[in-house]
Amino acid sequence: METVIKIESLANIEAAAKEFVAHMGDDTVFAFYGEMGAGKTTFINALCRVLGVEDDATSSPSFSIVNEYRSDTTAELIYHFDLYRLENAEEAFDIGIEDYFDSGALCLLEWPERIEDILPFDTVKVSIVVNDDETRQIVITRY
Repeated sequence: METVIKIESLANIEAAAKEFVAHMGDDTVFAFYGEMGAGKTTFINALCRVLGVEDDATSSPSFSIVNEYRSDTTAELIYHFDLYRLENAEEAFDIGIEDYFDSGALCLLEWPERIEDILPFDTVKVSIVVNDDETRQIVITRY
């Protein structure tokens, strides 16, 4: 099943994030695919704001690999991963990635292709596509 959400400009990214939340269901692991500069971090930051995380609390976890946030509205834990610097799945095991996946907390992964072989079977694939006119499409795929 596939769902497409359009982002016409940065001005309506929050509306797109709200629409995304409406499609999340009970899934907890979301793998965000997209080329460098597609807007993965920007969209995840908007998504976290919609989920109740303070505006200034989110940032790219490029150097720490994972950032932990807590929703102010639901107290739910959210883990935001940037796996770009990982060389292989063994490095993901070293940071305890399986424990994060098994925690039941929301896991949002950038650069999941680095660990694709160890992603849970129910991971939701989220592709951010940059169109020729610089608009974006969020394509949510469930298997």
